[in-house]
Amino acid sequence: MLSKIGFWAFIIGLLLAVVCGFVAPESTVIVVILVVLGLIVGLLNITAKEILLFLVATIALIVTSNAFNSLTILSIGKFLDQILNYVATLMAPAAVVCAIKALWTVGKPGD
Repeated sequence: MLSKIGFWAFIIGLLLAVVCGFVAPESTVIVVILVVLGLIVGLLNITAKEILLFLVATIALIVTSNAFNSLTILSIGKFLDQILNYVATLMAPAAVVCAIKALWTVGKPGD
């Protein structure tokens, strides 16, 4: 049941990021909602097997979040950048939770 909540938090966060990237760029309320959803995703949705892949994907996403800024035709770059920034805002708290989980696994005494 908890994994379904995490999955739906992820889907809602992605949809919110895409829609609000066009409708409400740079909204503080949206950022807070995405951070809360990201925490839910990190706590409930990412398993131990998925942590490494998730962290690598999140790093790639955050590094490339301003990649479309130079696309000036019809302000497409601005909208794509805002969408990616919102998606990065959703994924950053989840990545922090997963990084702490990974550090905990590495730091605990061996078997």
